[in-house]
Amino acid sequence: MSAAANNRSSWGPKAPAPPKEGILRSTVRALLVPRRAIPIALVVVPLTIIQDAYSREAFAVPIALLMCGSFLLVGPSLWRALFPLDRPIAAGATTRVIVYAGVGGAVVLGVGRGLPGLAGAGPTFMTTEPSLAVCMALFWVGGWGLARDIDLELHLRRARARAESLAREADHAQLFALKSHLDPHFLFNTLNAIAEWCRADGAVAERAILQLSSMLRTMMTGITTTTWPLEREIELVDALFALHAIRDPSLFTVERRVPDPAPDVEVPPMVLLPLVENAMKHGPLARNKGAVVFAITTSESDVFVEISNPGAYAGPREGGSGLPIVQKRLALAYGAAARFTIERDGDRTRASMTFPRVVRGSLPPRSAG
Repeated sequence: MSAAANNRSSWGPKAPAPPKEGILRSTVRALLVPRRAIPIALVVVPLTIIQDAYSREAFAVPIALLMCGSFLLVGPSLWRALFPLDRPIAAGATTRVIVYAGVGGAVVLGVGRGLPGLAGAGPTFMTTEPSLAVCMALFWVGGWGLARDIDLELHLRRARARAESLAREADHAQLFALKSHLDPHFLFNTLNAIAEWCRADGAVAERAILQLSSMLRTMMTGITTTTWPLEREIELVDALFALHAIRDPSLFTVERRVPDPAPDVEVPPMVLLPLVENAMKHGPLARNKGAVVFAITTSESDVFVEISNPGAYAGPREGGSGLPIVQKRLALAYGAAARFTIERDGDRTRASMTFPRVVRGSLPPRSAG
């Protein structure tokens, strides 16, 4: 299996997460966004003009601006602190509602009555009892509305960023999957051989290029889907054998015991390819003489695959990832319903797997374990 598959799936160091912004600062920043700042100004400015027109007190305009400013700073920030989106509202909701209502009442009465009283200012349009009652209601409802709008926007922004990050990770995973299913040494050796054939035998070079291109095209299709027909998997395995045979026709022979599979049987893409690569790498390419056996048997409920190669199995290689990838892919697709073994068989190595026969469009429920 591919040596490059041993590379860790890390694509450079991750950038440190930016420092978390405080609730008050993020609220102010959100309120300054034009789509909120303009409607807020359309309310605050007329309200201040009315306060000035219907009040004889010299401090009328500062009181109006102070009341509006305290609402904008405290109302949405307090609701966001008490009711964050990532916390269930039902948990301690009564206590938090009481705190929110109490702080809102204290802010409205403190700014509308307490501060003017300390400054010796008289009553104004916005500090009469009916106006204070309206301001208190606006504080409660407006603070909730602005807070929900800000939080939902931030939640949507984070969700989009997470989706973009997952999309990037998917691209990396596809590239890693390609590395995991094609031995780069085999690919490089094949390309080097093609370069030599271009000078010595153009027809062979052309055939090898077409074979390799067809194989890579099929593999790129496979890493974008979760299942594909068993017959396509067999075609890919045959293409790998054919490509090795082009490089050295005398290197090996293949005993192929593969009946025509039912066209509706599906398997995880490229689940057999690592086994064939492993058989070639530790069999003929390691100068072990003998045939490579590729056999598939299907029943009404199961598919049995056996791949054996010359050369005795010496146990798992340290750092090898090909066979563990096969086991993980079988577990993801079939759970405990699939079985995989690799063992020594005299002077040969035999790998076998059994998995449920799955018709197109369905996968069996995975068993526990």
